[in-house]
Amino acid sequence: MSEADRDERIDTFLTPRDWLRYAVGRFLSAGIAFCHGATTAIDEAAFLVLEGLKLPIDTLDPFLDARLLRHERARLCDLIEARATTRKPAAYLLNRAYIKGVPFYVDERVIVPRSLVGELLMTAFADDHASTGEPERIASVLDLCTGGGSLAILAARIFPNARIDAVDCSAGALDVARRNVEEHGLVDRVALKEGDLFTPVKGVRYDLILANPPYVDAATIAEFPPEFAAEPRIAHAGGADGLDIVCRILTGAPSHLSPKGVLICEVGGGRGLLERDFPLLPFVWLDTEETTGEVFLLRASDFSARKRVPKHRR
Repeated sequence: MSEADRDERIDTFLTPRDWLRYAVGRFLSAGIAFCHGATTAIDEAAFLVLEGLKLPIDTLDPFLDARLLRHERARLCDLIEARATTRKPAAYLLNRAYIKGVPFYVDERVIVPRSLVGELLMTAFADDHASTGEPERIASVLDLCTGGGSLAILAARIFPNARIDAVDCSAGALDVARRNVEEHGLVDRVALKEGDLFTPVKGVRYDLILANPPYVDAATIAEFPPEFAAEPRIAHAGGADGLDIVCRILTGAPSHLSPKGVLICEVGGGRGLLERDFPLLPFVWLDTEETTGEVFLLRASDFSARKRVPKHRR
């Protein structure tokens, strides 16, 4: 965009309604992918406008016809253009993402938080205790592949008596998680640990293990749109069929679950392969608002007669 075009837009578009309309058209013409919380151009534009102006993320209508200061219009112009031309996720441009209204700092060191497990924590696990039991009884939680720490932080909100260990192999991701833990005032309850899966918590057992591991297969990664490619590859790559790390979690979980412990793991589209490779495990598949069969639940007792990990998984 030339400086003259930029100035024309800043002088012409005076309200959030103007910028919302412009952003939708710009995003559609640029062919961007909507894959980090927003599923349509208008949702993406609304997030960018509201967060860009530091307005409540779930309240658009009262502000639509407000007159914006020139510096506010200039900021929106630059954000919209950056989203359309760089194809970076809006969350990276704004350093902010939300799960069920809970805010998290994000940057390019972590995947943009959008976990189905996070949605379940804030809905099913908080309101329906059939899966994990009464929240007060959960005394210990392990968050594997914590990334920016969102699941560990949500778990601390839902399970008030739990101590929480959050593990990741990326030092950069843990730096982001540390910032989030501090911002949410949870330094005394969430311990961040660097290492590969269960290695940093050897010998420790938990009432609940949460995992949103890398589970994207190699072929899909090769076809990623720029928005997904902008995220750390390590946060997506699950091997040839996407389930290498998931299978390692299944192998290690029995040694780290308390007698009544529960494992909850997100696997994307891996249900069929898991059920083929582990026919003796009674996977319980948990549905979210928009997905079916992408998150499984297993109890410690379910592993007593588990199938050995197939040789090609080792």
